[in-house]
Amino acid sequence: MEVKNKKPFSIKTFLKNYLFFLIMLVLLGIFFIFKIEAALKATDVITYSFKEMLLVLPPIFILIGLLDVWVSKETMIKYMGEGSGFKGILLAFFLGSVAAGPLYGAFPVAVVFMKKQVKFSNIIIFIGAWSTTKIPMLLFEASSLGYKFMLSRLVINIFVIVIISYITGLFIRKDEIKVMYEKAATM
Repeated sequence: MEVKNKKPFSIKTFLKNYLFFLIMLVLLGIFFIFKIEAALKATDVITYSFKEMLLVLPPIFILIGLLDVWVSKETMIKYMGEGSGFKGILLAFFLGSVAAGPLYGAFPVAVVFMKKQVKFSNIIIFIGAWSTTKIPMLLFEASSLGYKFMLSRLVINIFVIVIISYITGLFIRKDEIKVMYEKAATM
């Protein structure tokens, strides 16, 4: 296994990577000085979100690891790659719809899909399905808003997700997509 040389630590790189976080930390400190109630509420939200991430991400990463090991690249190319056609779209919708967890859990899965050479539009469809067509959400909508609403929204979302995936593919240059796949391969 080839080990890449890491760049030495530099303040400039650190600030570039963590500038937003540092600004938010300073703003939180200012809130603690001038508006302690707002700062405490913000800290509660941050703590809750952090705990939620700690509960959600480990199972997602375990499943990603299993996907990476158990499903070969050739299988993923066959079912979701460039020549997959309609079955790739259906599989992307299915995997996104049965997924569990918040939307930020979809992005590590998308990286594994890129490693496995899944078609870019199918990755976008997967992320769209994860965010809007989850089965538990559909069941909740059907019970609280009615089947007519749920089915209408589902049909509209399916068409819009497919349209967005292909429009996204048109607006992102092929060389940019290639760079994303190359970065995913090194992760």
